[in-house]
Parts: sequence; C-alpha cells; structure tokens
Amino acid sequence: MSMRKIIILVCVVAVSAASAISNCADWPQWRGPKRDGVVDSFAPPMVWPEKLRQIWKVTVGSGHSSPSVVGEKIFVHTRINEQEVVSEIDLNSGKQLWQDRYPCPYTMNPAAVAHGKGPKSTPALFNGKLYALGISGILSCYDASKGKLLWRKEFSKTFKETSPLFGVSMSPIVDAGLLVVHVGGHDEGALTAFDAERGEVKWSWRGDGPGHSSPIVVDLEGTRQIVTQTQKFLVGVDIHDGRLLWSIPFTTEYDQNIVTPLLYKQTIVYSGFAKGTTAIKLVKRENRWRIDKAWENPEISMYMNSPVAGGDLLFGFAHRNKGQFFCLDARTGLTLWTSPGRQGENASIVQAGDLLLLLTNDAELIIAKATAKGFEPVRRYSVAQSPTWAHPILIGHRILIKDADTLSLWSVD
Repeated sequence: MSMRKIIILVCVVAVSAASAISNCADWPQWRGPKRDGVVDSFAPPMVWPEKLRQIWKVTVGSGHSSPSVVGEKIFVHTRINEQEVVSEIDLNSGKQLWQDRYPCPYTMNPAAVAHGKGPKSTPALFNGKLYALGISGILSCYDASKGKLLWRKEFSKTFKETSPLFGVSMSPIVDAGLLVVHVGGHDEGALTAFDAERGEVKWSWRGDGPGHSSPIVVDLEGTRQIVTQTQKFLVGVDIHDGRLLWSIPFTTEYDQNIVTPLLYKQTIVYSGFAKGTTAIKLVKRENRWRIDKAWENPEISMYMNSPVAGGDLLFGFAHRNKGQFFCLDARTGLTLWTSPGRQGENASIVQAGDLLLLLTNDAELIIAKATAKGFEPVRRYSVAQSPTWAHPILIGHRILIKDADTLSLWSVD
C-alpha cells in the first residue's frame, strides 16, 4: 500500500472514530444515553489533577433540572422570577444560542420551600425536538435547532391539580414515536403517551397520580413496557397501548416515591425512603404476569438517589446515617460495603468504566473506584459555590455542572 493511501485510510478512520465518539457523548435525557447513569464515552485522565480546570461559567437561572446535551449543544430548563426558561447553550463557549420564556407562577408546598420553585424535570431530546416539563405540569415541545415552540400543553382543565405534592420532578421519555409523561396531581393523574411529533394523545392510563420518579422503558418477556413509580405503586404499562400489565403497591412517607427504577439483566430494582431495596423478576405465563421477588435488602434504602449497575455491582446512595454510599451484589442484594456516614443529603451517581463520579448536594464531586472491595475515593473536588441537586453530565474529558443558578463546564485535563 502506498504512503498516500495509508494517510487517507488513517484520516478516514480518525474521522469515523471522532463521529462515533460524538454520538456516544450525547446525553439526551435524564441519567444519560441509556437512562441508567452509565456512560461509555468519558475520557478520564491517567492521573487526576489536584484541581479541575473551569472552562466557562454562565448564569442560567434556578432549579434542579439537569442539562441535556446533543452534539455541541446544551439544553437547560430553569426559572427566572415567575417565568420558566428553556435555553440552548453552546457547549464549547457557554454562549446562549436561543431562549424561550413563559409565565409559570407556582406556590411551593411548605415542606419543600427550601428546594425552590423548580423546575426539577430534565428535558428530553429526540429526532431534533426538545421536550420540557415544568414544575406545574406545563409540557412544551421545541424545534431544538431554532428554539421555535411547536406545541405546548397544560392540564388544568383535565385535573384539579397539575403537579404532585412537591412539584413535577418526573422526566419525560421518548420511545416508539411516543412521548410519555405522567400528568396530573396528587390522587388523580394519568400516565400519558403523546405523539412525539404532533402532541396528540395516543393513550392514557389513569390508575394513579404521579410520583416524583422518572420512568424507564424495558423489554421483559417479549413485551416493551414503561416501568415507573407512581404515587402509590410500582407499575409496568405496555408502551404501545397503555394497558396496565402489572403493579405492586408501594408507598413512602408523605408520598415521596422518587427513585428511578433500574433494570439489571431481567430484574427490576427499586427503592424508597425507609423501604429497603428490592429486586423483582417478572414472568409471563398464559398472558398473565407473575411477580417473583429476586431479593430484598432491608438495610439499604434510597430516598432521592437513583442507583447504577456496573457488571454485577449495584452502587447507590442511602439516606441513613446522614447519607452514605453503598455497593450491593446485584445478583443477591447482599451488602458488600457502605461508606462512612454524613456524606450529604443526596448524591447523583455516574459510572464511567471502573470509576464512579459522585456529586453531593453540597457541590463536592468525588471520584471513586467502582469496586466491590470498599469505598475508595481517588479525588475530591469543589465544583460550585451553591447546592448541586442536578445530575452531572460527562462529555469526553469534560464535566458539566448545574448548581443553584449557574452552569459550568470543567476539564479533567
């Protein structure tokens, strides 16, 4: 082969690889590309630096909503005064590309005033469209490239309340051409599928009010289904027609069903405040669903954290002992280790290869080993001057952090 052909081949491979990395680096929804807190595209350094390097920082507005990223564009949903704000920001510079604002007055439940008026739901991107769900239940669809509002819905004429007790926190999910959102409020609501293009209702399941958990889509026994915690149940609903397939009564104190369910192989793992952690296996026989308990660990309970599974290890953040990280054997539920307590009120967890990135609500980013041997922090970084309830986003060798009012991009180089 000639040198010229070799150079051309190398260039083609490099371009293809760069394209693949760009696609893998997208973070288009709640908890990342696969909605499970696991990312394959992060490029950690050989040696973690003493400090992370801040590339840029911009003020975007308040709220706990996590950013979403596709290509070189960031999409963030925030609040400024009595308006909710949807913005597109350039990933490399932090420059605002477009913004839409709409009125959204909201009165917080007295028990949740410290958390602010949101929004709390993470936007979802699909096929060039951005879907944002506000704290009071306003659902908007935008042309993501131009910021043009394509359609908007609010549900005050359908339900007495349009948000659960502590405001809307569930994040929309798109699958099979459908946008699935749990609309309505306390004691009355509907898990609803909208046509993702036009916004028409395709089906609606009215079996319970919304919880604060975000749904996942799974294939079990040949059936593609939505699995989520509602106000009072853990349910599986057929993605195609909204039929209730199975349900388990599940309630937490003050109706705070928050944890996103996790699929581990063919089991569903779920948890809640003071409820332990449980895994179930669903079996379909003669068109009926049987629910078998795979394991239960009453010692480990999750409150607001959603766990991640790497191999046969389950990592999460328990609310007991003033907050502690843990690792369970995902096959048996056996506790392999717990960290010292007093780690914080909450933590968001991302697994990248053999590393865990743990962001506590007090803006401490902990880099730790994803191991069954014990809690092994590698580095600890301060990444904000205000609380960090939003999920960290990993993009290549960079980390995107949303704190109370600002968005910042950090490099690990």
